[in-house]
Amino acid sequence: MTVSVDLSGKTALVMGVANARSLGWAIAEQLLAAGCRVGFSYQGERLKSELDKLLVGREGVWTQQADATSEEDMTALFTRVREEFGHLDILVHSIAFAPRAAMEGRFVDTTADDWNTALNVSAYTLVSAARHAEPLLREGASIVSLTYHASQQVVPKYNVMAVAKAALEAATRYLAADLGPAGVRVNTISAGAMRTVAARSIPGFGNLYDEAGRRAVLGRHATPEEVGKLALFLLSDLGSGVTGQTMYVDAGASITTMPLQ
Repeated sequence: MTVSVDLSGKTALVMGVANARSLGWAIAEQLLAAGCRVGFSYQGERLKSELDKLLVGREGVWTQQADATSEEDMTALFTRVREEFGHLDILVHSIAFAPRAAMEGRFVDTTADDWNTALNVSAYTLVSAARHAEPLLREGASIVSLTYHASQQVVPKYNVMAVAKAALEAATRYLAADLGPAGVRVNTISAGAMRTVAARSIPGFGNLYDEAGRRAVLGRHATPEEVGKLALFLLSDLGSGVTGQTMYVDAGASITTMPLQ
């Protein structure tokens, strides 16, 4: 039996799509295919042209520039959500950043500025987005963000970003507890190593990517489409009983410690 997901009549805000390789876009594609009306926020005018290319010919979409670390921008963004949709059913957080210098050296040498930047952009913005969205979220609404297994085990050169992802996962649980009584679910997806723009900023990512492929029990990497499909499950009624969870889609790479022979 084929189960189809119909999100017609539903509304979504997807934050942080940079280009066609963004996992946020992989999720947005699934939402759009299911009939959802989707608004997009992007950080900085340099990303607008890439997003506009992806949305050519799409109906029921809109975009707005918003720095997720700016209270003024976030207020303006969710005012736009209210004007466009009146309410919100889905929120996708696909935002992360750490200064490259903080990932090239030793973790013990992380500066306070780099620490604050990484945790603010990569973790606190989820809390901020949820707070701004809360008055608009209908019962049954769902929030999804993106994390990575370096939050649980040491991954060379991931450094302060790993700490930020651990904070994101903890924030997911606390947000789920706060918003659960209103029928709002909050989860995060731990995607495996994927060739995104953000991944290219990680020193030695090529070696990390190859090693993840060797360790994966499915004998391959997970795909952005598979991330999108898991998100669709969590963001639709199919995932109605799931909240506060970190859900893995990495072809089983995280369950092994040595390359499979």
